[in-house]
Amino acid sequence: MTTPTGTDHPEPFWTPDPAASENSRIADFGRWVARHRGVEASDYAALHRWSVTDLEGFWSAIWEYFEVRADTPYERVLERETMPGARWFTGATLNYAEHLLRALAPDRPAIIALDENGSEHVLSGDDVRARVASVAATLRDMGVRRGDRVVGYLPNTPHAMIALLAAATLGAVWSVCGQDYAPRAAADRFAQLEPTVLVAADGYLFNGTTHDRRDASRELARALPSLKATILVDHVGLPWPGDGHPTSTARWEDAATRTEPLGCEAVPFDHPLWILFSSGTTGLPKGIVHGHGGILLEHLKVMGLHSDLGPGDRLLWYTTTHWMMWNMQVSALLTGAAACTYDGGPVPPARPDLLWELAARHRVTVFGTSPQYLLACAKYGIEPDAHDLSAVRMVGSTGSPLPASAHPWVRAHVGAHVQLASTSGGTDVASGFAGSTPTTPVWEGELSAPNLGVALAAYDDRGGPVTDRVGELVVTRPMPSMPLHFWNDAHGTRYHDAYFAAYPGVWRHGDRITRTSHGSVIVHGRSDATLNRHGVRLGSGDVHDVVERLPEITEALVIGCEEPDGGYWMPLFVVLADGAVLDDALRETIREAIRSGASPRHVPDEILQVPAVLHTRTGKKLEVPVKRLLQGVAPEQAVSAGTVDAPDLIAFYARLGAERRLEVTRRASVGTE
Repeated sequence: MTTPTGTDHPEPFWTPDPAASENSRIADFGRWVARHRGVEASDYAALHRWSVTDLEGFWSAIWEYFEVRADTPYERVLERETMPGARWFTGATLNYAEHLLRALAPDRPAIIALDENGSEHVLSGDDVRARVASVAATLRDMGVRRGDRVVGYLPNTPHAMIALLAAATLGAVWSVCGQDYAPRAAADRFAQLEPTVLVAADGYLFNGTTHDRRDASRELARALPSLKATILVDHVGLPWPGDGHPTSTARWEDAATRTEPLGCEAVPFDHPLWILFSSGTTGLPKGIVHGHGGILLEHLKVMGLHSDLGPGDRLLWYTTTHWMMWNMQVSALLTGAAACTYDGGPVPPARPDLLWELAARHRVTVFGTSPQYLLACAKYGIEPDAHDLSAVRMVGSTGSPLPASAHPWVRAHVGAHVQLASTSGGTDVASGFAGSTPTTPVWEGELSAPNLGVALAAYDDRGGPVTDRVGELVVTRPMPSMPLHFWNDAHGTRYHDAYFAAYPGVWRHGDRITRTSHGSVIVHGRSDATLNRHGVRLGSGDVHDVVERLPEITEALVIGCEEPDGGYWMPLFVVLADGAVLDDALRETIREAIRSGASPRHVPDEILQVPAVLHTRTGKKLEVPVKRLLQGVAPEQAVSAGTVDAPDLIAFYARLGAERRLEVTRRASVGTE
């Protein structure tokens, strides 16, 4: 990773092709701004400065440039700038789904459904509109009204996208999670919402196996007493039983094939669109509520300008439905581009290069993945350039920091013309804080620049901005896609405490970053306890809840650590009950409990016995300090001995971390011999 020094400006690893840069949508936006706003932005840095100093000018420009339509016009762009509590485009009424559906060309592919078995199915713009209108009518017949919640227990298929859009046309609120989540974990999220309708699939594909989720879907429905009905999706071809379901049911084939007029209800700019969930580090996962208007503008900006998507483009991003990137995938349709859904494992055993094969076959222009996937491809000798990837112009990477070593591999094996665009954002804003554009250079191990409209800074411990030094990622001015509120947080206390307690009036996200003097951003990893496995954020609470119900375990602590070689280590520490022995049989019992009670992604890399878990004196698990100790932070900087219940454990966890780092170093030295 490049280490900036304040006077040293390293040479970029990749620079934009001048002709492609000039023809990009963000360059056109810059020219539009010059004509219509009188703002001369000679380069990206100047455009970004304007975007964060004149919030009203910038966001109204996004509105006009992308021709946002409101049934009722807005009275003011930004009525109140305080955080939390900023109010955007007051008075406007619109609908996210209406804007997305109008962007779809009638007879051009809009959604391309792919899976690891090699099957594919293409829906045109007219197909999508017809299905959305039909499902919306079905939901209405089931009693769904404006403000009601519709939830999905679904893999990454067109069914999920169409159900979201159908709910949005009615002004209903959507939430979804993947079927690798156990029913209990899904119910921890959905039961809070008191949903009216559940949309559930019969199963999903992963690494050569068809996973039957019919019983899990029924168990989830029983855990949601507010349900009026369930729509049953036949995705993997498993027959649904004719009885035994706790609610009235309809088959997707019937719900989605009616001939109905398409209508979209105009709702206020800040009317809830969807609810995403935090990772559940402590307690139940928090429901993060985003609005129609804020998401519409933010995703037009990110997908249209930063990703340069438009008619004729195709996006393939490997994601699950409960990761924020799934929502971004849906919003690719706002630009007129096509979205490729994919159900399956990233590296199926029989065809480990399948995602690259699909990208070639379908002429994908933006290919999205995680750092772990790129590192795995390099490690196991997967050769993307065995396929014709000439259409790919950008490889997006997010979910965790992208190590510098990935850049030369992508150049050598995907193409020198390809921009490797590392991005960093969050479920919290359903967008990115920093990333790339077609006009920005790329430095190895770095993100090119803060995103437009994001007043990004690195704060030191005293709450001041720093350059070329590690600090806390903060946003000093509001973004339209910041949460409207948390679900069931009437007074906004949890929302405030999550982001604004450290620096009043300033958003603290929980990442450690460096703002470099040459304009880029380096992300060093999470400063909180959220797990970030294979690019998907997971809740430690989901693991603790499952493991601590086993009679052999008295307490558990799972930690996720970014490592110097770009890897990610997720150990589970367990305290054993009297008489229990951590042998291979118990380790497998623990893994199976996590796999079935949470998800396969929650299964740790190692299970280690410890004498005790480190707590505060009031009994709260100290996940962040333990993570810092494992990563080599000096004990006196990682945690104050006077605040913990067992100070002698500090040295114990520090020693475990030192041993792990020695092992990583040894592996690296062996690999270079």
